[in-house]
Amino acid sequence: QVQLVESGGGSVQAGGSLRLSCSASGYAACMGWFRQAPGKEREGVALAYIGGGSPSYGDSVKGRFTISRDSAKNTVYLQMNSLKPEDTAMYYCAARRLYCTRQGRDWPFWGQGTQVTVSS
Repeated sequence: QVQLVESGGGSVQAGGSLRLSCSASGYAACMGWFRQAPGKEREGVALAYIGGGSPSYGDSVKGRFTISRDSAKNTVYLQMNSLKPEDTAMYYCAARRLYCTRQGRDWPFWGQGTQVTVSS
C-alpha cells in the first residue's frame, strides 16, 4: 500500500502561482497529478517517473505547469504558473508501481485531494 500526503493548493487570482507537493509512504515508480472540476471528467495534468526521465503534461497545462521530484524523499511537486480560472479544480496526487499512464483508472493509489481555485 502507498499512502499519499498532499499539501499546497488554495485560492489565487488569474496569472498567479501555486505549488502543490505530494509525499508517498511506499514505493512508487510513477507519480502524478490529476484534476477534476465539477461536471467534468478527471484529467491527467502531469506525470513523472520518480527515478528520472522526461515528465508528461496535459495539453492544457504545457508551458505553465512543471512537475519535479525528489526521489530521496519520494515526493513530487507541481509548480503552477500563469494560472487561469479554468484551472480551478480538485487536484489529486496519484501513484503507481508500474509505468506512467494517463488513464486515471489504472492508478491504484490516490491522495485526498487539494482544492485549487483561480479567480478572474
